[in-house]
Amino acid sequence: MKQKLTAGVMSAVLAVASPCVMWFEGMVPHTYRDPVGIPTACYGHTGPDVTLGRSYSADECRRLLDGDLAEAYAAVAQCVRVPVEPYEAAAMVSFAFNAGGHAFCGSTMLRLVNAGADGAVFCQQLMRWTKATVPVIGVKVELPGLVKRRTAEREMCLGHDWKPTA
Repeated sequence: MKQKLTAGVMSAVLAVASPCVMWFEGMVPHTYRDPVGIPTACYGHTGPDVTLGRSYSADECRRLLDGDLAEAYAAVAQCVRVPVEPYEAAAMVSFAFNAGGHAFCGSTMLRLVNAGADGAVFCQQLMRWTKATVPVIGVKVELPGLVKRRTAEREMCLGHDWKPTA
């Protein structure tokens, strides 16, 4: 049942998005550089509070994940202006978690959602986001992990069970 994204819908959406985010991010209890060199910790947490050499407890990682998911949900809820299915919103939250709320809010996917496009059309837009810029060379390269993640998010967006792939 399509719904406007509100605080009341948040827990249902995050219950679907969270396992996908956790699977693809993995839990790394210390800081590391992601494939394009961004300092990252726990379940894909980035930001000015992430410093190389720091370790985190499982509880700290879960709190960071919960905060990051809430932030991704807030971006999706702010930018989506039409009712959507909870599973569509969950895919959008997973994408916004990974690419950033600004990327989601400026995406063709969002424009299609807000224009009332069919899910089969807007969900396919996720597959356009499989590349990342490698800072050292300034070139976008397709990352196999992003291809797998976007495929899972697309399946989720379409209301299908997503299956993690090795």
